[in-house]
Amino acid sequence: MRHILGISAYYHDSAAALVSDGKIMAAAQEERFSRRKNDERFPHQAIRFCLRQAGIGLEQVDTVVFYDKPIIKFDRLLETYLAVAPRGLSTFPKVIPTWLGEKLNLRGSLQEELGPAVKNCRICFTEHHQAHAASAFYPSPFQEAAILTVDGVGEWATTTMGIGQGHALQMLGEIRFPHSLGLLYSTFTAYCGFRINSGEYKLMGLAPYGEPRYAQQIYDHLIDVKPDGSFRLNLDYFGFLGGFTMDNERFRKLFGGPPRSPEAPMEERFLHIARSVQTVTEDIILKLARHARETTGLPRLCMAGGVALNCVANGKLLRENIFDEIWIQPAAGDAGGALGAALLVWHSSEEARKQQRPSEDAMQGSLLGPEFTDAEIRQVLEEHGAVYERLDDEALLARTVGLLQMEQVIGWVQGRMEFGPRALGNRSIIGDARSARMQSVMNLKVKFRESFRPFAPIVLRDRVSDYFELNVDSPYMLLVAPIRESLRLPLNSAAVGLDRLKQLRSQIPAVTHVDYSARVQTLRREDNPRFHSLLEQFDKATGCGLLVNTSFNVRGEPIVCTPDDAYRCFVNTEMDYLIVGNYLMNRLAQPKREVARTFDPQPD
Repeated sequence: MRHILGISAYYHDSAAALVSDGKIMAAAQEERFSRRKNDERFPHQAIRFCLRQAGIGLEQVDTVVFYDKPIIKFDRLLETYLAVAPRGLSTFPKVIPTWLGEKLNLRGSLQEELGPAVKNCRICFTEHHQAHAASAFYPSPFQEAAILTVDGVGEWATTTMGIGQGHALQMLGEIRFPHSLGLLYSTFTAYCGFRINSGEYKLMGLAPYGEPRYAQQIYDHLIDVKPDGSFRLNLDYFGFLGGFTMDNERFRKLFGGPPRSPEAPMEERFLHIARSVQTVTEDIILKLARHARETTGLPRLCMAGGVALNCVANGKLLRENIFDEIWIQPAAGDAGGALGAALLVWHSSEEARKQQRPSEDAMQGSLLGPEFTDAEIRQVLEEHGAVYERLDDEALLARTVGLLQMEQVIGWVQGRMEFGPRALGNRSIIGDARSARMQSVMNLKVKFRESFRPFAPIVLRDRVSDYFELNVDSPYMLLVAPIRESLRLPLNSAAVGLDRLKQLRSQIPAVTHVDYSARVQTLRREDNPRFHSLLEQFDKATGCGLLVNTSFNVRGEPIVCTPDDAYRCFVNTEMDYLIVGNYLMNRLAQPKREVARTFDPQPD
């Protein structure tokens, strides 16, 4: 059996993935083990997990592949500094020394990090956007599809279009740095007071509270967009080429003042700025998609890259019916590049070409991380002195349904951990979507995050169209869809901005955003049998076939991985109950209400 280890590292969100004879055996981000959010360091622990999951040692790995070509990226950095000199002199001595060490001599760095076990191992590199494209197409159920990848920047490319056919990938065109939709969105993310590479989804969540009042200013001054979706940034308004900030004084003057400090109150103008850049982003994505359809003539589309996580734009793309079917890589950001790199190596091999690619989703629900035995869970709980009950499956589900009906907030840890930024039902916090208080309770008392942040529903696949204007699979929570008109409640039209948050918007208020939309996750039995049974029983008891599903973590913390992570998070919040495997715990019954945290808090 041929084992291929894919690695992404050194920039943000490092990860490892293992592909064995074409099958995805395991994949995980380093942050889940190190407990440092968006950890960029070499993924030693993620690699150890992948090998352990496959039951092999590093010496049995045939190929190690990195998701970037460092020499090309270094070339881009040098050319950029020369092009903007002398403006970049302040950052040049801080950036270049890190490249003259481990990043430029990455083959040597990989050999040093991995040790002597890889002395006979092939080490190779893919281009960044090739890895994204491979992560989008090869796990998809399509034998042939157009491919779009959109992110900040790889080596030079920021946006690419291609075709996947069988085992072959062909890149048809690209937009190059410094012209980047991802960097445009990140500039506004930072300007609105959120952290780049982790706060973009906050900007997306903030957008519906505003109006696109600044959209025309963005088109007039910041970006020139052509009918085919190609674009150029006006670099006079950006600072990322030669300074330490994404924007500059000219940008700030255009948008009415200095950027928002991370913990400052949310001024109204930032609501409109967020909506404006979201509107522009959606417009560009639609233009790119139409061009891809016209160019390739193919009815199916695969997407990856960080911008592909913009589920509002994805939902709009779906409703435009440009393509018959869309499949988006659930780990669309840099973490997924590790998987794409490994898949690209496999599908380029003679062994792969002898096999027919299966016509099914190969991501296995993105449940590709670690799982823990009953004995391992019990041992952790005993070490904490936890007070728990162990229930059989039937009793556990019945008890959980009862607690949810009582508006209890429940931490839910089952099976294998998810790969990618979303908790999809195995490392989740769940609640009753019908509760008018659930969103504020979860945000402020459990997650310790901004009150405007929306929550996602997880819904039985055969009932999704009862609640949403959607009738396709959305297993990875990557599509936003409108709530059905029949479930909506009238709003006070006088309420504006964040005051709209206080209004009851629908019969499922905990998952209804201010624009009557929701980020939908659909669930089939084969995707996650235990959670599907829970949803079925909740539906039978209440007539409601969906629940709130949000990631099991607090602000600044990665999603929990182990039972130990879960217990420590649980007792330090106002979560009501924790369920790990078949073990049920009431927070008020625990001997300690505060347990030392193991995560490294990061700005969020």
